[in-house]
Formats: sequence, C-alpha cells, structure tokens
Amino acid sequence: MAAPKPLSPRFAVPLAIALLLALGLVADFLWSSSSSSGTSGRGQLASASRTATAKKSGRARGKKPAAEGYLNATYADIPAPRWDWEEMPAAPVPRLDGYSVQIGDLLYVFAGYENLDHVHSHVDVYNFTSNTWTGRFDMPKEMANSHLGIVTDGRYIYALTGQFGPQCRSPINRNFVVDTVTKEWHELPPLPVPRYAPATQLWRGRLHVMGGGKEDRHEPGLEHWSLAVKDGKALENEWRTEIPIPRGGPHRACIVANDKLFVIGGQEGDFMAKPGSPIFKCVRRHEVVYGDVYMLDDGNKWKQLSPMPKPNSHIECAWVIVNNSVIIVGGTTEKHPITKKMILVGEVFRFDLDTLTWSVIGRMPFRIKTALAGYWDGWLYFTSGQRDRGPDNPAPKKVVDHDQLLGDY
Repeated sequence: MAAPKPLSPRFAVPLAIALLLALGLVADFLWSSSSSSGTSGRGQLASASRTATAKKSGRARGKKPAAEGYLNATYADIPAPRWDWEEMPAAPVPRLDGYSVQIGDLLYVFAGYENLDHVHSHVDVYNFTSNTWTGRFDMPKEMANSHLGIVTDGRYIYALTGQFGPQCRSPINRNFVVDTVTKEWHELPPLPVPRYAPATQLWRGRLHVMGGGKEDRHEPGLEHWSLAVKDGKALENEWRTEIPIPRGGPHRACIVANDKLFVIGGQEGDFMAKPGSPIFKCVRRHEVVYGDVYMLDDGNKWKQLSPMPKPNSHIECAWVIVNNSVIIVGGTTEKHPITKKMILVGEVFRFDLDTLTWSVIGRMPFRIKTALAGYWDGWLYFTSGQRDRGPDNPAPKKVVDHDQLLGDY
C-alpha cells in the first residue's frame, strides 16, 4: 500500500499551532483543577460562631484562637485576631437598618425594619451597667422608620429625614428631636429636600447633614447643609448650604473627633421601588461600595485620607470611639462579581485618629451589616442587623432576631 503523502507546509504549520494551543488549554485546565482542590489562592476564614441561630445572644472576652477554615478568595476576609464573644440578653425585636446612639451607659435603639413589610416606630433602651433592656418609648408617627440620620449631644437625640414606611417607600424631609430625660419630642425645620441615610453629626454648634441617597433612593446626593442648634432647639429657621461632600451616597459612618469631621465608607446606589408597585416593592439596582475617607477640619475644604482596608457600607451606627481611635464593626463590601450577591463583612477595623491610619484588630462572631455598636467599661457591644449564612457563605441570612453581643477591647 502506498505511503500517505506528507502534508504540505501550507497546512502543516497551522495544524501544529492548533495542536500546541490545545495542549496548553488542557494543561491549564488540569492545573486549575488541582489548585481549586487545595488551598492555593484562598483566604482564611473563622469557624462558625457558637451562636448557632439568629435568636441567641452573646459577648466575648479576650482574643482566644479558634478553628479556621478556608474560603474562596472571592469572599476572603482579611486575616485578624480571633475574639471570644459572650451572649447577652436578647433584644426586644429584630432590626435591620435600625439606628442607635449611646449616652453614658445607655444605648438608644431606633426604628428599623422587622422585615420588609413591617417597620418599627419606637425606641428600645439597653443599660450597659445592668446588661438589661430597660425601657421603650414611642417615636412620632410622622417620623421616618429607617435610613435616618441620627446624632446626640449627650441629652438630646436628633433624628433626621429618612424613609417613611416599609419596603422601598419614599423619603421625607421632616426632622425631630427627643429629650431623653423627659421623653418629649419636638420637630425641627425640614431639610430642603429628603434624603436616605445621610451622614449626620453635630460639629461646632451646628447640626450637619450631607450625602445620602436622593429621592429615587438610588442616585447619590452630594449636598451638605447645617443648622445651628442648642439644647434640642433650632436657632435658625432654615438650613444653611455648606461645601458639598466630594462623594455622595448612603450608609456611611460620620464622626467628630479632635474638632474634625470625618465621613467614612458608604456606597453609591441602592434598592429602588419597583415601577408601578402599589406597595413600593424593593428591587435591586447596581451598587458601588467604597472605602473612601474624607475629613473637614477648617470648614472650607474636604481632605481625602487613607481608605478603609476594604470597601465598606452599612456602618452608620456600627462605630465607637475608644482611646482616640474609631472602632468599626461589620458592614457590607463589594458584591460577588459573578452571582452579584451581597457580601457581608466580619472584621473589626480600627482608625487611629493620631496617625490617620487603618488596621484590622479583630473578628466578629459572624459577618453582619447594619450592626448597632456601643462601648462601656472595657467592653465592645453590638446588636441587631443582618448576619451571614455561615462561615463559608458571606451572603445575608435573615435579620438577626434578638442578638445583643459584646467583646472585650
């Protein structure tokens, strides 16, 4: 039988190249399969909290090591010391997007969702000295139920703008103040326009409100207003326009320390009401989470500082000041690039107000967003919010029903 004719160079060269490419793809596939079955390219994650269900409570003392697992780098937590957490008395109701302020040994916890179809219109009070929930009083029926701006001067609590009602209803521009001694409420002059979850603080005798989400709940606002206040009363009839914040959006920490105003983290975009929905049903929209930090120290110009260790949002009441440092617990970071699911944060961050630098100092018992933080007698507390689905799944689970947690710091 005659031998086959050799391929001409015209066909042989392309065929050889194709074979080499195919071999390369097979090798790459085998290497990837091998890597994914081991630990290469993965970040470490804490083991599951001993708080097995959302209805338990706890607190932690010290930084005891715990078992560690591995999590795909897409979700990787930043390496951090393990803290023990000790369970504490159950909170009276579950809360998502609730708000809080601390006055002495009391934590005042406001409003929030119980679920998307039900919002609270009252304040619960936790006593750090007795470690008990000791009080409850009603909010004005006309006051927003979530996405507030909130701040205290040590007696009066100012609760500003926010969303009125469940699901993704519209914001209102009405503002209220409560005397924590008498429990009496009064109304303040309305904001020029409504805002969702604006950054809010008292600074140099003025109530500052900035950023947040605009009326459609999605577009970030840059506006910044202030109002002179004293002892729970407005000294002016209208809000004054201030220098806009460089980057807008809701769900940020806003802090005054060393006579400087800081705005930390946040996001651009948020869920919106479904067009035509009679109940303003929430539907997802694109969000960008960031870790930007801005400081205003002379009232005339914002200065951008070192960003957070990771982008972080839903932290407006998740912070305390300890030893001239800002401590921030939990939050949400950038969404999963493929599934687009929300990724919760489980680290405890420290911002040194002397050096203006960041570090990661601990880990929560689980990842959680919209946690409400407090600090008393050497203990770091948090309560409420929405936790993760487990150590290997940082997506949100149900709203934490009755958690009151604290850790030694």
